[in-house]
Amino acid sequence: MSRLTVESVGVLALLEDRGRHGLAHLGVGQSGAADGASYDLANRLVGNVAGTPCLEITLGRMAFSVDAPTLVAVTGAPVSITCGGRAHGMNAAFTARAGHRITLGAPTAGLRTYVAVRGGLRGQDVLGSMSWDTMARLGTPPLRAGDVLPLGSAAADWPALDFAPVATWGAEPLVLPLQLGPRDDWFCDEALDRLGSAEFTVTSDADRVGIRLAGPELPRRRSGELGSEGVVLGALQVPTRGRPTLFLADRPVTGGYPVIGVVPEAAVHRAAQAVPGTCVRFAVAGRIFTGND
Repeated sequence: MSRLTVESVGVLALLEDRGRHGLAHLGVGQSGAADGASYDLANRLVGNVAGTPCLEITLGRMAFSVDAPTLVAVTGAPVSITCGGRAHGMNAAFTARAGHRITLGAPTAGLRTYVAVRGGLRGQDVLGSMSWDTMARLGTPPLRAGDVLPLGSAAADWPALDFAPVATWGAEPLVLPLQLGPRDDWFCDEALDRLGSAEFTVTSDADRVGIRLAGPELPRRRSGELGSEGVVLGALQVPTRGRPTLFLADRPVTGGYPVIGVVPEAAVHRAAQAVPGTCVRFAVAGRIFTGND
């Protein structure tokens, strides 16, 4: 069986797929790739079946080798790539020969880089997913030097294209669409005005669970506490006194603070690449109505 051997890891390297679905009622979160768009593109470039596990590397600086010829693609946060001593580009498929060492540098923008190999990678399957959930600590543990991952057999037809045009990274401010609700009625009109007009900043308190934002206070019209209720990907939760938190892939299944709005999934993928210090603005749309409205 062909294998990938991890030679060195920088900050964090994980095996991620599309996560665990339909288990929130059991207290199990979704997890999966934080930037699903970059993850999907990596798999498409090597002709893998959708949802095939691949590597998610935070802040780059990883090296690994393969013991058999395989097709590789690197997407997401742009990094320098060498394979067998030869440089390669982002968002393009290239061949790694048996014994070749693939090295990734530090990203020039963004946080998370994705590496797909043809056929995918195999790890520990827990509740239908190999993804590591950093909050629940389920799935394939974070990778370390010396770890060996078998190559899988999830290859589909050979891809028609071996590269993809991708927009330039790092434009600021990061504008995220936001649908108000379900608890925007807990906030004053002034808070909603500020939410749609002010700039917020990504703090250093950011991981796969969520991103805390620094910015103007969002005053409430209601006092008291909200009972715990379910939260979804992209929920923007606001504590009584504190910074709004945008929930990402490893979010909890419930939360105890009001959710003022929800960022659509496609924009959450972009938010997952925001480095601390990034300026964020919200393009506020209409309201999400619940069955109680």
